[in-house]
Amino acid sequence: MVYLRDWFEISALAVEALAVAIMLIVILAGTIRWIAHSARGMKEGYQRYRLTLGKALLVGLELLVGADIIRTVAVEASILNMATLGVLVVVRTFLGWSLTVEVEGRWPWQARRAAQGAPAERE
Repeated sequence: MVYLRDWFEISALAVEALAVAIMLIVILAGTIRWIAHSARGMKEGYQRYRLTLGKALLVGLELLVGADIIRTVAVEASILNMATLGVLVVVRTFLGWSLTVEVEGRWPWQARRAAQGAPAERE
């Protein structure tokens, strides 16, 4: 059983490392692209840059939540760790919602707009 616990811990660390790697790579690539395209149009390039950064952070947050779930449920299942996981998930969910509002201009539960200024679609 100890070996299985070690494997889950390594898995959680791998998911965390993947989250950080994705965020760093996308942020670096987005920054390079923004600098290269900023000569054409600063405002349009900046909006695209913000969108890229926001999406990278959202993916990273989702992966970090997954790593926390793996670690808490599979490795250290205790009441205190479950409560800590709950707080982390709430904080990271709030951060994800905030990023969605900042990047997309809508709450995550609202339908996407088909075009700028068009009413939201109903699902």
